[in-house]
Amino acid sequence: MSLENVVRLFAGAMVLLSIALTHWVHPNFVWFTVFVGANLMQSSLTGFCPAAMIFKRLGFK
Repeated sequence: MSLENVVRLFAGAMVLLSIALTHWVHPNFVWFTVFVGANLMQSSLTGFCPAAMIFKRLGFK
């Protein structure tokens, strides 16, 4: 699996997790969703993605 696919899979999983936490645990977990969305936007504009750096170190290419 390519690095780009892993990052998109991870981002999607984090969005779904944050929505589930918002629904079943506490409404303030919606800020987790906001953080993930903001991180996706900044990475598309700047090209800097911390998750991509971590996955690259883990061996994804």
